[in-house]
Amino acid sequence: MKEVLMMLLPDCPYCHQADRMLKQLMEENPRYRQVPIRRVDESVEAAFADSLDYYYVPTFYVDGQKLHEGVPTKRAVEAVFRAAAQ
Repeated sequence: MKEVLMMLLPDCPYCHQADRMLKQLMEENPRYRQVPIRRVDESVEAAFADSLDYYYVPTFYVDGQKLHEGVPTKRAVEAVFRAAAQ
């Protein structure tokens, strides 16, 4: 299992939407529960956030590769899980 890095802001409605999708996908596929997810609040870890190449949140990385940025879809979030679960 690879770690998922999720860049977010606490007041972002799309980040909350992505979190709901993550939980839903974990319920649908118990294997995804084993995927470690590191949630990083860009307002708290600004220096780290500035070191990454993204503009919108939520943004998902696996192995340093950006897999999704911006408004989430269930399909996109599941692709992140699939990449991490390889």
